[in-house]
Amino acid sequence: MTKPYILLAEDEPALGLIVKESLESRGFNVTLCIDGVQAMNQYQLKKPDILVLDVMMPKKDGFTVAKEIREKDDEIPIIFLTAKSQTADVVEGFSIGGNDYLKKPFSVEELIVRIQNLLQRKTLQQKAEAITIGNYHFDFTRQELHFRESVQKLTHRESHLLFHLHKNRNAVLDRSLILKKLWGDDDFFSARSMDVFISKLRKKLKEDSTIEIVNVRGYGYKLIC
Repeated sequence: MTKPYILLAEDEPALGLIVKESLESRGFNVTLCIDGVQAMNQYQLKKPDILVLDVMMPKKDGFTVAKEIREKDDEIPIIFLTAKSQTADVVEGFSIGGNDYLKKPFSVEELIVRIQNLLQRKTLQQKAEAITIGNYHFDFTRQELHFRESVQKLTHRESHLLFHLHKNRNAVLDRSLILKKLWGDDDFFSARSMDVFISKLRKKLKEDSTIEIVNVRGYGYKLIC
């Protein structure tokens, strides 16, 4: 069985080596980079299964690396490692295509769990079939939303959020449960990020007036279709 390949970008040498060795001891194949330019070069040499990017790096920061990769690849999971705790910074990370984040200092065991979770979702994505939502056709595998002749690309997180909304359509999708499943935590920052993604999905589904994503205060969201 092929080992999952992780591209790890971390400019603190001691931390980078600890994380690399811990991941390798758990059966992952890891390449460690010490700056954003090196990370982009390695990404182009061999596409990894998942990216773990420190936000504050020399030459090119993690957000910039993620933006450049998202221009070419909407599917690869990205985890940010950050010492930043401002809400705007966390929301920016998710808005540019990040799938998860960990605040420093963090537990390597927690990082491993989050990596495994994202890889499992990726496998689920590859197995899922097209879904009909009102007059839209949602291709979960390709992360595409089709309406008549138009096609909209969805991000990894948008696709999974819409998948779970549809799975629970016309019923309330529990806010806390879905935050823990897709974001790994139901804290304030994750909740704000989820609100951003819900707003994006509403805009992408606006062509069909019979579809509505309702905010059920104190409980979660309901996809009506």
